[in-house]
Amino acid sequence: MESEREFGMTAEMTMQLVIDCADPQRMVAFWAGALGYVPEPPPEGHATWRAYWEDMGVPAEELPPGSGDLPESIVDPAGHGPRVWFQRVPEVKAVKNRWHFDLKVGGGRGVPLEVRKQRVDATVARLVEAGATVAQVREMPDMDFYATALLDPEGNEFDVV
Repeated sequence: MESEREFGMTAEMTMQLVIDCADPQRMVAFWAGALGYVPEPPPEGHATWRAYWEDMGVPAEELPPGSGDLPESIVDPAGHGPRVWFQRVPEVKAVKNRWHFDLKVGGGRGVPLEVRKQRVDATVARLVEAGATVAQVREMPDMDFYATALLDPEGNEFDVV
């Protein structure tokens, strides 16, 4: 396609979402459960991610203590969704996200509002148990809308709709 050449895209292009964080393993555990993803295993032929990175020539001093022994990324087990990599950074989150996940569990407006509300509330309860914090419940029955805004374990905003 003309637009693919124009932007340098190829049919082989893939995408990953990178989320800066302080504790990648904590984020892997939380978001794998939230999204139905799994921790990404190390590349074939390597027992750990650290072994892979060392084999690739990454100096040991560039790998934080404890980094690489456990996965810092998650993948969709069905292979449809993007890889999500939790990149360790020294600074803490300071402002509102410019992006966020919407976890669409309610089923859409074709499903009765009360059923959607039950589905959202059940998912919210599971995510709170896993480490999320409820930021705001958005209940607008006049608009046939119900959602909950949450914060992940490091304060990143996301919605359950």
